[in-house]
Formats: sequence, C-alpha cells, structure tokens
Amino acid sequence: MTLSFDPDSLPLPVGHFIGDRLVPADGVLDMHRPSDAKAYGGCPVADENMVDRAVQTAKQALKVSNWGGVRPRERTGALQRWADLIESEAETLAKLEALSSTRPVGQLVTGDIAVTAEQIRFFAEFADKEGSDLVPTDDSNLGMIMTEPYGVVGAITPWNFPVSMAGWKLGPALAAGNAVVLKPSELTPFSTIYLAELAIRAGLPAGLINIVLGDGQVTGNAITGHPEIAKVSFTGSTAAGSAIMANIARTGVKPMTLELGGKSPQLVFADTDLDKAAVVISQGILSNAGQACIAGSRLIVEESIAAPLAEAIVARMKMVKAAPTWDETTQYSPIISKRQLSRIHGIVESAVSAGGECLFGGAPMDAPGYFYQPTLIAVREPSPAVTEEIFGPVLTLQTFLDEEEALALADHPTYGLAAGLFTRDLSRAIRLTRRLQAGTVWVNRYSRSRDHILPTGGYKQSGIGKDLGREAYNANRKSKSVLISL
Repeated sequence: MTLSFDPDSLPLPVGHFIGDRLVPADGVLDMHRPSDAKAYGGCPVADENMVDRAVQTAKQALKVSNWGGVRPRERTGALQRWADLIESEAETLAKLEALSSTRPVGQLVTGDIAVTAEQIRFFAEFADKEGSDLVPTDDSNLGMIMTEPYGVVGAITPWNFPVSMAGWKLGPALAAGNAVVLKPSELTPFSTIYLAELAIRAGLPAGLINIVLGDGQVTGNAITGHPEIAKVSFTGSTAAGSAIMANIARTGVKPMTLELGGKSPQLVFADTDLDKAAVVISQGILSNAGQACIAGSRLIVEESIAAPLAEAIVARMKMVKAAPTWDETTQYSPIISKRQLSRIHGIVESAVSAGGECLFGGAPMDAPGYFYQPTLIAVREPSPAVTEEIFGPVLTLQTFLDEEEALALADHPTYGLAAGLFTRDLSRAIRLTRRLQAGTVWVNRYSRSRDHILPTGGYKQSGIGKDLGREAYNANRKSKSVLISL
C-alpha cells in the first residue's frame, strides 16, 4: 500500500451529508492546508434551517427503520459491517484526513482508522448485552429499571483527531439505538463525511447519520440549541464547552457529555527507568505535535534526575523532522493553523519573559506550513506555559524534592484530564494514583491503549461524563423506573 499522494489531485466530498447523500453547498470559511499553508477551498456553514433539516431527517429515519426497537443483534450486525468497510477503505479515509488535518498519513491506517473500526465493533456488542434490570422489591411488586434510546443525539467533534473523535460519538450513540446529527470541525470535515457515506454502503438505514458542516457560532449553536436534539456530546476546549452549556441553558434542558481541555502532568521519580521514561514522555508531547487534550505537557521530575532526563528528552526532540502530512514517511505533525502557531509562540515567549529557560526549541520551524519546534522550557511558577493549555509541542520542566511537593505541582486549578506517573515503587504508584486529581492516570506509560472498556473523561473543568467504555454506551440511553403490582 502506497500512502503518499499528491494533495492537489485528491477529490474532496464538499457539502453536508443528510439522509443518504451529499447536499452540495458553497464554501464560505477559508480552508488552508497545515502542511504547506496553501488555500484550497471553503467550508460551508449550516444555518438553523439546514440543521433542522438534518434533525427532521434523523427523526424520520428512526421512525421508519425502528432502529431503536429492532432486535439488538441487527444493530450489532450493521455496525460490524460498517467497521469492516472502514478498514477496507482505510487508504481513502487516511488521505482525506491527512490532507486537511495534522495527522500524518502513515500513522492513520494502522493507528486512528484501525482503532476507530475496533471501537465501533466494541460498542456494537453492547447492543444485545446491556439492558434493563430487575430490582429487589417486596413480594407483591415487580420493580424494573428500563433503558431506551434518547432519539436524536447532537455531536460536535474537534479537528485534532477527526476520524477517531467521530467514532467516539457515533459508535455508542448508534449502538444504543439513536440517530446522530454530527458537526465535525470546519478545519477537517472530509474524512467524517466519508465515514457517513461508508455507513450507507454498509447497510445502515439512511438518515441515522447526518453530517452538517460549519463553525461553532452558527452551526454548533444550532445543534446544541435545537429543541428536538435530546442529548449533546462534545469534545473540544473548556471555553467551548462552557459556551455549549450556556447555550443549552438558554434554550432548554438536556443531558450532555463534555470531554474538554487538559494540562496534564507527568511525574517522574528517581527510581524510574530513565531511558524508558524519556521515550514515553517525549511521545506524550510530540505525538500530533502536542495537539491533544491529554498531551503530557507538564514534566514534574525529582530534582536529582532532572538534568539527565532533560538531556535524554532533548536528544529525542532533535530527531524530529518536518514533512507534509501526505508524505507517508513523516512522523511529526504541523500545527493546525497560522493563528494557533502564533498563539503557541506567544505563550513560549511569555514564559521565557517570566523567567523560564528554554532548553530546546522555542520558535516556529523554517519550513513550509505551520510547524513548530519541539520545545522544552524549565520554568518557575507562575508561568503561562504551566497554567495555559498550549495545544502544541511545548513541554515545561519543574522539579520537586518529595511526594507532597510533586503532588502540589501536579494539581492544576482548572484541569484534571490525565496524568502520568513514573516509578518502580508499586506502593508509591498506588498511593499517588489515588491522590492525583485526574480522570485517567497512566503508570510507567503515557497513552491510551486499545482496551476500549476503559472510559476517558476529566475532573474539574476537563469535562462532564465519559467517552469510551461502558459509561459511553449507557450515557446514550435514558432510564425509566417501573413498578408493577402483582
């Protein structure tokens, strides 16, 4: 399989996907490729009328297909066929995603796309295995807790992992018997549209998946405020999540799942395997050029090993080479936009001005497109590089003398999404895992696995509810208490 491709010759599915077809629409939001900064098209913006058209299509699809009421195994089979087709069309999906996003094409087929197919199969199996409960009552009554789909779920996904994030939303919602109106990021819409096209080819009822393109201010608000969307699922920044909560409150009341920002610490103790830690920590900040909510962007290391660990991390940072995402050999991502590149550099400059020492990097790369140097900054609090979610390949370095100081540095006033912990001491690992204020803690590693049963979600302002795992499936069904007198 040859994945490298000519970005100027790739046909793009431009428009909204409603029912079983692409609805042509003129682009109004300028689009630029991150890898070379070239303008290459425009993204249309779905207004309230277009969003309502998608919602009514979804409602009709649920009614005609009885998707939420068929034998659950029928939903399982349809979703499994979809997953098979996603795998067989992985090359096309990878090229569509690589063109507009920060994801290198060589990492997509066996990475993001393969994992997305696995996740859809995982959720498909819940359809006939998770259900209602009989609950204990007295002998004269029969008590049950019944569950049923919400109906139409509204979903909004970010630009950093377009296919993966679409799978997070679509898999559990569809398996649970719902239809979905989904808005991908206006920066990276194409692979999500193709996912919906594949669903029709796999035999899912037309109208269960509807993709509307646009920005948050117009299209996103139309989705979250629509009175017939019964539940909202969003992944993105904490600021955007707050805006969604406010819009829902203005227009009604509905449940929501919000997976939001992070500023995740990686704590390293002197007894750890330094070589292994350096590899894992580097991957935790260099993967997707740090453009991930779980990016391990705060290195908190025992003082006695700070110097050799920093040296080992810098050595790995020096190995990075910039190349466009459509080159299958590249391993390093561009920044999503010129605006975000400028924001990253501004925070780095502010951190240095506040007394931080830049140990490596600290500037945009001399390359086409929006690439930023891997950066390591030794800081003293307060520093904007420690407090703000940078969403770039910038790692801060702080040192500690004991566990209490390490925990105090790790505790962020706003975020609590994930944390890493490196130690050979099992007692310490368990003790600190209990005290770290994070929804996910990795010990001697820093990444999600393919164990899709593990949910993801944050503490504090890093989110409400969970994606992945049994929790994600259950979050897409509502419960009803039933008591029958015998």
